[in-house]
Amino acid sequence: MKKIICTFILFFFDMAILYAEDRKTQLNILFNDLKSNDSEISLEIEKKIWKIWSTHPNNDKLTLMLNLGSDFVSNNQLSKAIETFSKIIDLDPNWAEAWNKRATALYMKGEFQKSQNDIDKVLKLEKRHFGALAGQGLVNIELKNYEKALKSYEDVMNIYPSMNSPKIMIKYLKNLIKKQSI
Repeated sequence: MKKIICTFILFFFDMAILYAEDRKTQLNILFNDLKSNDSEISLEIEKKIWKIWSTHPNNDKLTLMLNLGSDFVSNNQLSKAIETFSKIIDLDPNWAEAWNKRATALYMKGEFQKSQNDIDKVLKLEKRHFGALAGQGLVNIELKNYEKALKSYEDVMNIYPSMNSPKIMIKYLKNLIKKQSI
């Protein structure tokens, strides 16, 4: 009986690794395709990336918790959202999207440095996370780190060239930095 249980555990472990590799491969393909200059195609690719990011690789309960936390954010229940995302992070500190969602809730609550700390973790786990990079731009505008904000939006453009908001923010920040230097 013990041998059967071990076999099942190894099988599920192998499947989790296989799925993770498949997930990694899928993301690599999608990020390559995201470089398209066709905004309609890029938007569809973006949706697929968000779907992968927002789905835990092997724990449906964590995916449901992330959705619950996102509902709290949508209903401006930021403390409940932060608490929910923190629980997810405690259960799986390697899931970048839990950190990203908590960073968003912290930003909305006006806790900009804490938000930046979570964004740092997101980018350590997924350096191509254009959502976290765009969020980092917003955080650094609030912290008056305009050069860092500009760099964040430029990084987004390297990953996702047809995304519109970074183009607007880059122009805004360049003008702001130019005015400050006068």
